[in-house]
Amino acid sequence: MRFPLVFPLLFAAQMALAAPMPAPAPQAGRTCHLPGAEEALRCVTVRVPLDYGKPGKSIAIHATVAPAFREAARGDPLFVLAGGPGQAGSDILPVVQMAMRRVRATRDIVLIDQRGTGLSGKLDCKPPAEIDSMTEEQLDADARRCIESLGAPYGSYTTDAAARDIDRVRLALGYGQVNLWGGSYGTRLAQHYARLFPANVRALVLDGVAAPDQVIPAAGRDAQAALDTTFRQCERNAACARAFPALRAEFASLAARLAKAPVSIEMADPRTAAPRTVTMSLRRFTATVHRALYSQADAHTLPFLIHSAFRDRWEPFVAQSNRDSDFVTDGAMAGPLYLAVVCAEDFPLLTPRLVAEDARGSFLGTPQVTQLAALCPVLDVQPVVHGAPARIDAPALLLSGAQDPVTPPRRAEAAARLMKAAQHLVVKNGGHIVSPLGCLPRLMREFLDAPHQRVAAQCLDEIPAPTFQLNSAGPQP
Repeated sequence: MRFPLVFPLLFAAQMALAAPMPAPAPQAGRTCHLPGAEEALRCVTVRVPLDYGKPGKSIAIHATVAPAFREAARGDPLFVLAGGPGQAGSDILPVVQMAMRRVRATRDIVLIDQRGTGLSGKLDCKPPAEIDSMTEEQLDADARRCIESLGAPYGSYTTDAAARDIDRVRLALGYGQVNLWGGSYGTRLAQHYARLFPANVRALVLDGVAAPDQVIPAAGRDAQAALDTTFRQCERNAACARAFPALRAEFASLAARLAKAPVSIEMADPRTAAPRTVTMSLRRFTATVHRALYSQADAHTLPFLIHSAFRDRWEPFVAQSNRDSDFVTDGAMAGPLYLAVVCAEDFPLLTPRLVAEDARGSFLGTPQVTQLAALCPVLDVQPVVHGAPARIDAPALLLSGAQDPVTPPRRAEAAARLMKAAQHLVVKNGGHIVSPLGCLPRLMREFLDAPHQRVAAQCLDEIPAPTFQLNSAGPQP
């Protein structure tokens, strides 16, 4: 008899939290200049509850408004939700410049810094200067110190709380219905918002779609498929096959070597040219390969990087490994925010069976799961209870790269089964996040102007594959 009593109470609490807020007077905001944009933008700070279930403490959420180019702007803006989790909307202004200029002609673009990222109280610590030479044990110990030193209430940094923040921003800016663009993890957040506040969503554009049942750390199967595709493409390309005839064997040899022990590399720092020691562990090696697969241009450098490392010339590989953090110190991912979300929403779903199935035959193995098992208890967050996802009625445009190593087309297809009106476009020569490619900026504008009409997407076949890098001179012309 306990269950019929408990579930209605939970449902009532959820309904109360999702009840419409009284509309405040719209905020004018302030003029601001942010990296990645030449023109002045408008910035707004919105106070929201730290815990929507407990009134009291509040935190500040930052939103950046890129006003429509035309004075007669449409009333339904495009809200941009970044990925990660851990990336801020203000971090991806260059993506807006590349992918959304056509949309911005007639609509405001609103970039939200999710709580715990960017200018919304970023959860992060400065990396140690000796990070390149640290062992995995030392790196994990440093991560634990960071988590403990911040002392944040990590249980308040969930996807659900972030979705409620979005609606507070919408109200503060005086908008009615909005459109949502989500990239990668941002697609999970966008779908959650659309289910929580369905009346407030006009249309969705989801790029690199995370399915509702997707467990973020279980990425082995999709990563291996992307790597196999890259190897096959090299084998079928005469110049690449001639330059790297033993690519698969060299990759396997490197992985086996690093599985026995990390490699200590004496080299000139790719950033400064100063001599230093770099430690290459299996975890760093596989993580670098995985990140390179996100972009097709980077994936097509992998044969050269692997071959060079196999011949003990590690400098190009280390440079690729460092590139994610070079020159973007302020825009780096908020690691503790990533852990706060994943430890509460994904890690509890990592059953031994799922871990074994996902790691079987994959170069990724289980290092990330092992790392999470060590770090998640430090955050001390309660598992999020996942209910059956409701259908999304708003029209949605789903975008996938056929060679995406983390959210391939099968993930979008799973998400589309829970949507009333979804169109799914696949870029044959695309990786993770395809909105800036080819004709997609125009197609997104056409979809948002008429979201119930089919998009003519034949132009996606014209997006070319990048060339392979064969030597230190860079990719082929």
